[in-house]
Amino acid sequence: MTKSKSLQVNKTDLIASIAKSTVGVVPFAGTLLSELVGTIIPNQRIDRLTKYVQELDNRLSKIQSEKINNLISNEEFVDLIEEGFVQASRAISDERRSYIVSIVTNGITNELISLNESKYLLKILEELNDIEIIWLRFYLDSIKGGDEEYREKHKNILTPVISYLGSDKETINKASIQKSYKEHLERLQLIKSKINFDVKTGLPVFDKSTGKPITSYTMITNLGELLLEQIGILNDEIK
Repeated sequence: MTKSKSLQVNKTDLIASIAKSTVGVVPFAGTLLSELVGTIIPNQRIDRLTKYVQELDNRLSKIQSEKINNLISNEEFVDLIEEGFVQASRAISDERRSYIVSIVTNGITNELISLNESKYLLKILEELNDIEIIWLRFYLDSIKGGDEEYREKHKNILTPVISYLGSDKETINKASIQKSYKEHLERLQLIKSKINFDVKTGLPVFDKSTGKPITSYTMITNLGELLLEQIGILNDEIK
């Protein structure tokens, strides 16, 4: 039976497969991962972890065993690994699982970001759905005519939905949801909008119908770029 098939049999086979494939390359990591799977992941979610475990195993095997060995007793490392498993158990798409793997492994290998900061980014990722991540990537190059290939690939999501007085209920609903994606990204400080100011008064210009400041454009923040980098999108690992 192949490794891929054995991972889909049951929980015991999954744990055994992790231990056998990982321990030989990265001492102790396989034991740690298998214990975490056995203690924090409900049985009914094991199937969601299959691909995640395989990808994580592959990435961990490329890290020097000494580095992993030194982190085993680090509570921040264990906490990051646990958080990754918990989120992976809920992930229903391959892209989401890859995002989680990237944050976890970057937290271990990237000297410019700490384990705690990686966990913080994982928590932000947890608040975003896959559509919001596509929108966040859009704001990386949101100028007119920017990244046409990306926009064409995701045009079913990125095409603006505009509702007017008299629009049908379906259009109104879709426009409201699409608007909420942007507002959510702004609340998380992943994007920010350029507010228009009155030249004479120096005060923001407000929309009379909504009472909110009028904005000219929206751009990604440093935090937004960092998140894209850590989940593997900024460097085009994942599109």
